[in-house]
Amino acid sequence: MNFFKTSLLLAAMTAIFMGVGYLIGGQGGMLIALVVAAGMNLFSYWNADRMVLAMHRARRVDRASAPEYYGIVERLAANAGLPMPAVYVIDNPQPNAFATGRDPEHAAVAATTGLLQMLDREEIAGVMAHELAHVQNRDTLTMTVTATIAGAISMLANFGLFFGSMNRDSENRSPLGGIGILLAAIVAPLAAMLVQMAISRTREYAADRRGAEISGNPLALASALDKIAGAAHRVPNMTAEQNPATAHLFIINPLSGARMDNLFSTHPDTGNRIRALMAMADGGGFGRRSSEPVADGPWANPRGSRGGPWGGGSSVGRPSNRGPWG
Repeated sequence: MNFFKTSLLLAAMTAIFMGVGYLIGGQGGMLIALVVAAGMNLFSYWNADRMVLAMHRARRVDRASAPEYYGIVERLAANAGLPMPAVYVIDNPQPNAFATGRDPEHAAVAATTGLLQMLDREEIAGVMAHELAHVQNRDTLTMTVTATIAGAISMLANFGLFFGSMNRDSENRSPLGGIGILLAAIVAPLAAMLVQMAISRTREYAADRRGAEISGNPLALASALDKIAGAAHRVPNMTAEQNPATAHLFIINPLSGARMDNLFSTHPDTGNRIRALMAMADGGGFGRRSSEPVADGPWANPRGSRGGPWGGGSSVGRPSNRGPWG
């Protein structure tokens, strides 16, 4: 199913590429766009994860350089039955995280310094479990390829706007003239965002649920979402603002809302996600309540304690109604 979804996504992106090429340069432009799109699709499959990590200036860490953070991911990967992913840190004050990679054997998870400083151990575990759930559900290929190609479509549209008027070859002009070039520059980025939105928002709910199962603590993830969402509106993520096509990768939308991009959010309402997790905790079946420590784990401290290495505690109360899994 994931292969089918990815194929549809790549086909849609290719169609957008060709449409932009036609509006900019007629049939010749459409042919060039087809060749570029084919090359981009192939390149994205193998290299999109590295490109996204580079966009956000992520640096790789290991057990020696980040023992507690690395240990959390290692324990969670073992819980999920996944290969150990590459672990990255992004020097950014906004608390956030994402996963990338074409499959579980080539996966990477990244957390910002803001997230590691703001959340306690169990909340960090909840967030990273959510990201590993995306890896396990094989969402990461679709998400990463989307981010790369959506950015490329916007660049192609801007290129056409800048250079389109210089093309004097009647056979390779836009069939609609300057209006066609302007239309491509405006419509193409919007179409790319709509394709991003086509990746169902339910994948976030599924990753929340699976992440809670991996970490064994739905309330910790709910608390983390509450803190991240509150801080994301106050603390700008300038790298994400410069690369809005990658916004859907993050656990919480990193865009400030000052841009039009935020109107096309790929994330479900955070409040609904929190209510769903609290309803899941009420359902039980985890064998450990929120007040009990994780035995022998790298984040073993009482739930809600502020004694973790990065401080913080749960800010989420008891649920008032049921979520979509109630």
